[in-house]
Amino acid sequence: MKPRYGHISDRCRPISEILSLIGDKWTSLIIGRLHEEPLRFNELKRRVDGISQKVLTASLRALERDGFVERITHPTVPPSVEYRLTPFGQELAEPLSALKHFALDNAGRMDAARARYDARNGDQQAGTRKPQQIVPAALP
Repeated sequence: MKPRYGHISDRCRPISEILSLIGDKWTSLIIGRLHEEPLRFNELKRRVDGISQKVLTASLRALERDGFVERITHPTVPPSVEYRLTPFGQELAEPLSALKHFALDNAGRMDAARARYDARNGDQQAGTRKPQQIVPAALP
């Protein structure tokens, strides 16, 4: 049977979609911030350093569509909107938190492995893939 999604089989598609979701820089940071507490749009934008309004809006819509984030409109004047993780989003935040702790606990080991590799290979691959800076408070 030929896969419907290019090279990804139907069985692997959900895995690929989740890895794509959490591999996105902004999505992980948004989930991390909303895991702390529900936030209004502008407060969330302030706490996710460097994100544009356009990207935050698109990311929140995608997370809401997937069922991870809930948009709550409060009947105030002017209307107040806040975002919070759904129970499904809280479930996703747990493995993200574990991944964050793994990364922080093992950053030195990875740096050492890279240094050994670069020394062995004459620094051929150094700089081709820059490690991302991990901001501990930004993830769940």
